[in-house]
Amino acid sequence: MPTSSRPDPAAPGADPADPAVRPGIPPRREDLAGVEPYGAPQIDVPHLLNVNESPFGPSAALAADLGRAVQEASAGLNRYPDREFTALRADLAEYLAAESGIPAPAVEEVWAANGSNEVMHQLMLAFGGPGRTALGFAPHYSMYPEYARDTFTRWVVADRGPAPDFALGADDVREAISAHRPHIVVLTSPNNPTGTALDPEVVRAAAEALLPSSGMLVVDEAYGEFRRDGVPSALELLGEFPNLVVTRTMSKAFALAGGRLGYLVADPRIVDAVRVVRLPYHLSAVTQAVARTALAHREELLGQVERLRAERDALFDHLVERGHVVAPSDANFVYFEPLLHRAASRHDVWEALLERGVLIREVGPEPWMRVSVGAPQDNAAFRTALEEADPR
Repeated sequence: MPTSSRPDPAAPGADPADPAVRPGIPPRREDLAGVEPYGAPQIDVPHLLNVNESPFGPSAALAADLGRAVQEASAGLNRYPDREFTALRADLAEYLAAESGIPAPAVEEVWAANGSNEVMHQLMLAFGGPGRTALGFAPHYSMYPEYARDTFTRWVVADRGPAPDFALGADDVREAISAHRPHIVVLTSPNNPTGTALDPEVVRAAAEALLPSSGMLVVDEAYGEFRRDGVPSALELLGEFPNLVVTRTMSKAFALAGGRLGYLVADPRIVDAVRVVRLPYHLSAVTQAVARTALAHREELLGQVERLRAERDALFDHLVERGHVVAPSDANFVYFEPLLHRAASRHDVWEALLERGVLIREVGPEPWMRVSVGAPQDNAAFRTALEEADPR
């Protein structure tokens, strides 16, 4: 969403006579002319179900520990933070071993930044660039092309399978890699916005297909902790493929969207390349302290994941029973096609929900919509509002 009402002097149709378009302001890059900043709507309504946040805030005990950790970090804010944040990286490695059953990665194999957005951006900076190509599979997270744009990396897209499964097979991946010859391939599991998890053989096929050209495979597992029982993580394949990178975030399962901590696991040589392009002291002392404290409370926080998985499955069943087409979800959201009995479009449904205090997301191909899983009262409000928004 725009953050300012001031006209962009580089935007098509900007009126130079308008006093807000000041002479002497340098024009932005030509490829950015008319482009607005990324952002989902931020609207103050009772039921926020549009950006896949956790609805559960920290407990009183966790909030107190976070406060103490920030206070301790604040005492040294006159000094730059630990540039390599080795203690945090060790904590993340220990957590991944417990969560996914893999051997604990070495500290040199783990890297973190301000959200998985910055992690992905750093990977594009280090391994993309002019003359290089990155490949994704649509529908996908809308920021991927922007990471490529910012780093002058060519972004190309192949399609996932048809609705409602939006499946992606090993042969699909091999064919797309053969056709586009990418330097970087981005796979997402579970996928945003569809919620679809990948079969490990798809990851294996992509990594193997990229090895001869030294291409890199990035598997974005921002929603990995929400996957259903028996669905494996791409982390299990790290030992087989030196060109594989797995990214995670603490925004979702750890209810730390406001803390901004994402991370990756990869071969140390990949981590070293990312260290070259990171900004100095990019991870603040406060961020490091907050993330380590949240990791220490992981039993409490991951207990909330179980609650959200149960709510997700109940929401999925409800939408199916009501006749909606719904994609199977391993994430903390549900992707569905509204029935449009009386509404003309998904935007009409979106507006009708908003009028009833429920904010969800219009994303991906028409007429699909995505609803984040909230607390029980949020999900109940969504179900009621959806019936009222587009009655039979």
